[in-house]
Amino acid sequence: MVGWYKIACLLFSLCGLVACKSKNAKPQDTLFSGVVPVAVDETLSPFVQEELDVFEASYPLADIIPNYTNEVEAMNLLLRDSVRFVVATRPLTADELDSFHSRKFFPKSIKIAVDGIALIVHKENPDSILSVAGLQAIFSGEVTRWKELIPGSKGDTIRVVYDHSNSSTVRYVVDSICRGGRLSPRSYGAGTNRAVIEYVARTRDALGVIGVNWISEEHDSLSREFRSEIQVVRVSRSTEPTYQNSYQPYQYYLNSGDYPFTRDIYINLNDPRSGLPSGLTNFITSSRGQRIILKAGLLPATMPVNVVHIKNE
Repeated sequence: MVGWYKIACLLFSLCGLVACKSKNAKPQDTLFSGVVPVAVDETLSPFVQEELDVFEASYPLADIIPNYTNEVEAMNLLLRDSVRFVVATRPLTADELDSFHSRKFFPKSIKIAVDGIALIVHKENPDSILSVAGLQAIFSGEVTRWKELIPGSKGDTIRVVYDHSNSSTVRYVVDSICRGGRLSPRSYGAGTNRAVIEYVARTRDALGVIGVNWISEEHDSLSREFRSEIQVVRVSRSTEPTYQNSYQPYQYYLNSGDYPFTRDIYINLNDPRSGLPSGLTNFITSSRGQRIILKAGLLPATMPVNVVHIKNE
């Protein structure tokens, strides 16, 4: 009898161990379950975090661990196989693809949205209509004072501020606005996009460079308003900018091409097992994921866009 009692106790203990192990085990890596790290360009973090929150709420067995970092580091993490999913403002280059192919990996770059590079100034700054040529002169350091650009301006030294030197925003300014030239050493890296907004909000002569999803009003479900603590610059391709020939980075003008500073956003995916990173990609490119992009002030890339004419008062 004692022997049977010991056997029963042993079986009970083993069952308890198995149950405990099962309880603490990580969910299997599938399209809708598992635990995976991802890397995200910090410039894009507001809308990406919203995507992750909704995805995880929809699939409770999914646990996405985001690393919000600069674009250079995010892509390096993908190349080192530290992550299988990156959101960035560029696709994989030919050299990067060759590196993956040499290791028998075949990643994909999927366009998910069109972003705008916004220029922001203090809400009391009257110099809020600028030309592309004028901005080129500012960012290159050729122009350093508001009155050099706008006759009669009461502004003083232009204080250019961006997030940090390795960001995709700075890369865009150098490549697309300065045309490959050097960014003025007078410019200032605030560290984060939130810090850029805060600096511009308290600095009358500041000119901030930032992604559109950071300046959309958080409580505006239709993304028709910008944040109230700053002012968004109207940009014109004309050498003589006016209210009529200049545009702000609303989705309509991103779509029409009237706003000159746009960039594409990509998911760079290396997921040969078609696990949770692929499931997240499918979600973001679905109509539900694209509506989150629309709400963030960006232009969705994988769903039809209804054009709404905006009347400026």
